[in-house]
Amino acid sequence: MPLGSFPGKIQVIDRTGIEFVRAMAYLSTQKILGFDTETRPVFSPGQRHNHVALLQLSGAGRAYLFRVGTMGMRKMLCALMANPHIVKVGAAVHDDVRGLQYYRRFEAKNFVDLQKIAYEWGIRDKSVKKLAANILGVRISKSQQLSNWEAESLSGAQQMYAATDAWVCREMYLKLLQSEKHPLSPEELNPPQPQPAAPPKVVPPAPAVEDPAKPKAKRRRRRHRKPKKPQEAPQSNG
Repeated sequence: MPLGSFPGKIQVIDRTGIEFVRAMAYLSTQKILGFDTETRPVFSPGQRHNHVALLQLSGAGRAYLFRVGTMGMRKMLCALMANPHIVKVGAAVHDDVRGLQYYRRFEAKNFVDLQKIAYEWGIRDKSVKKLAANILGVRISKSQQLSNWEAESLSGAQQMYAATDAWVCREMYLKLLQSEKHPLSPEELNPPQPQPAAPPKVVPPAPAVEDPAKPKAKRRRRRHRKPKKPQEAPQSNG
């Protein structure tokens, strides 16, 4: 299976300015955008939860990586998230949107979650990697998934991973729209789970059956002897 990777131009945006405005101008002209976020992973149980570090938005030939952990959610970004005329396609988008709303509240409109619609095309898998294999026939690398997304600068491998995750969601959605639907039945969508095996029953041993041909042993009756009365001493005639 060939490796799928974003074929266009990738640009990291970490501040407002002319590059930010150009990015917003391009994204605002797209009818369908690939959408994803990245968060620095937590490896220790007691470590605090990290907030979203990166927002990825991809069009047909350009992908923009916004370092929202540094620059926050600007009003123009929030307006894009709330634009009802632009479709934003991702996987598990509810969690991603909620993470972005930590920085600034906005109303999310026209988001499509591939995990919630794939069953209409007969696909039960949920992860982006498995969805991409089923829908596009490509392999998506996850080698950078647990890397440090709050690093001072993002490596080339990180940028490609982040751009690909957003872009491939857009490509999968477009492919699904061109394909005939074969919805899973309720039984296929939620197959019955195998029941755990019942523990073996403990059968008590059968009582011993006496052989009627065998003579029964006679029980010896114990005779209880009565205690002897003490003998009276002879009386003297004196």
